[in-house]
Amino acid sequence: MPNKFLSEYFKYMEVVAHLRNLRTSPRKVRLVANVIRGMKVDEAKIQLEFLGKKSSDPILTLMNSAIANAKHNFDLSDKGLYVSKIFVNEGVTLKRWIPRAMGRASAIHKRTSHITIVLEGEKNEVKPADKNEVVEEPKNDAKKEAVKPEVNEIFQKKENEDKSKALNTKK
Repeated sequence: MPNKFLSEYFKYMEVVAHLRNLRTSPRKVRLVANVIRGMKVDEAKIQLEFLGKKSSDPILTLMNSAIANAKHNFDLSDKGLYVSKIFVNEGVTLKRWIPRAMGRASAIHKRTSHITIVLEGEKNEVKPADKNEVVEEPKNDAKKEAVKPEVNEIFQKKENEDKSKALNTKK
């Protein structure tokens, strides 16, 4: 007997996608991530397309990837999906140096980001087909009969004309 709690728990599926080492600081990316958190996927796409931030393009690409994962791996439709979680972590910091006055050098930190997006949607219940049920495909004759009757009549007239011409030429 299936556990009721577990069936409710697995009713909603989580789809995760990651983007690593984005060459934008996490502080700038979090501004965009906070805008779309909790939105439906369609609304979030529109927001990202018209948002005037540099990091909105990579996040849009990441969300499209997560939607593709949901369709392919979990058979979820994109209509019921929403952004349940999105978080931005700090990635590797590239350290560069710039010369300053009197022989000194100052550090430049080029920061990177790791973005994780989690989409959640309701699982579509697909009933398994009966193993005993056999689906028969129509034969070639049945396919011809499915064509409009007028078309069949035209083909029959042409066949009859061809036969009569063949008989006339033999005589």
